[in-house]
Amino acid sequence: MLDGFSAEHLARFQFAFTVSFHIIFPAFSIGLASYLAVLNALWLKTRDKTYLSLFNYWKKIFAVAFGMGVVSGIVMSYQFGTNWSVFSDRTGPILGPLMAYEVLSAFFLEAGFLGIMLFGRDRVGDKLHMFATAMVAFGTLMSATWILSVNSWMQTPAGYSINEVGQFVPENWWEIVFNPSFPYRLTHMVLAAYLTTALVVGGAGAWHFLKGDAGAPSRKMFSMAMWMLAVVTPLQIVAGDFHGINTYKYQPQKVMAMEGHYDSYPDGAPLILFGIPNAEEKRIDYAIEIPKLSSLILKHDLNAPLDGLDTIPDEDEPPVAIVFWSFRVMVGLGFAMLGLGLWSLWARWRGTLYNSPWLHRASFVMAPTGFVAVLAGWITTEVGRQPFTVYGLMRTSESLAPIAAPAVAASLIAFIVVYFFIFGAGTFYILRMMGFPPQDADKIKLREGPLRSTGITPVQPDRSNLPAE
Repeated sequence: MLDGFSAEHLARFQFAFTVSFHIIFPAFSIGLASYLAVLNALWLKTRDKTYLSLFNYWKKIFAVAFGMGVVSGIVMSYQFGTNWSVFSDRTGPILGPLMAYEVLSAFFLEAGFLGIMLFGRDRVGDKLHMFATAMVAFGTLMSATWILSVNSWMQTPAGYSINEVGQFVPENWWEIVFNPSFPYRLTHMVLAAYLTTALVVGGAGAWHFLKGDAGAPSRKMFSMAMWMLAVVTPLQIVAGDFHGINTYKYQPQKVMAMEGHYDSYPDGAPLILFGIPNAEEKRIDYAIEIPKLSSLILKHDLNAPLDGLDTIPDEDEPPVAIVFWSFRVMVGLGFAMLGLGLWSLWARWRGTLYNSPWLHRASFVMAPTGFVAVLAGWITTEVGRQPFTVYGLMRTSESLAPIAAPAVAASLIAFIVVYFFIFGAGTFYILRMMGFPPQDADKIKLREGPLRSTGITPVQPDRSNLPAE
């Protein structure tokens, strides 16, 4: 099945497959951890049991998603030491400490307080439980910060020197961590995680509306999700614009591929909405474009000249078709999210947010699109960086360990089978949990004793046959 592929192609596909599975879980858990912190804070402030119901509902889903995220991420570290050991050796003095900081300062923080958040409300008190919930949320954000710093350094390396054996060694840690693309990439990813979570929460609430069993918690979570969507989507579009300008400054050929600009435009470049990239003829066939708009977006000047891929050596060009289409999928879904958010504001203003079946249907259909947009964005970022692992300095072909294609093919097939079985089962379990509505607020009874936080009612023994005292 995999005959004809080189070891490099198979290793790249293997890493792309595992990282694609991995990223969907942190993208969800980052936003969900912050959502849980908000719900817990609102419960403590208002003592409205609706918030407690939602917290208990989503914390179980968070626990499963967090666990699958951790497990799916472990595999990638092994690939760094096997398939990509040359890359690890050369970049280790810089990327190794950054990854260690992520484990020591972020993952330990999440793992240390996770048990208290899930099971400790009645054992440690409200204040410490709230602190633990906030620390889990903060830990997920810190984890994203370090991982995005690593990835951003590979995109826009800074603060390094290269020693006599070809290793990248640190010269300025401040420049390494806060490299030129890091602030834009971190902002874009965190907002994407919040939007992904809002779409899932809103989709779950919409599902309960469509089933006719939407109680107060379902209405509340749908409303909160629509607020998040309406507020964050415009911010994400603005952040994406700044990120694109930064990318054009430091990685111009990536933007050329995103825009489909095979040719240079000396007096204003068009924005190509759709078309079919023709790699052989180096053009976009059947292009639908808006004149000069790309120059306006990237340089804020209709007549600003833009270079094209004709200025880049062929061996340095990224795969245009993949980047071109993945970018359009991401942007198209972003504007669909904006439309859904505006629709929800219109329904809210008219007082029909909870009895608008078409809005609920649209929210349910849009529920998985955050994951698709995140994957499309990462494909744009990572494939657009090719043919380099460290942009402009280290090629992907130079990063590969001396491994045989059959060995990589065997492990790739094993990963595909195991991942679809394990994570497919986990995803199915999450969907099953979301298929049931949260417990209605008026049915929550805050029981006393050690079983209170678990929601388990102690079984009372049958005393009817005992002799009277």
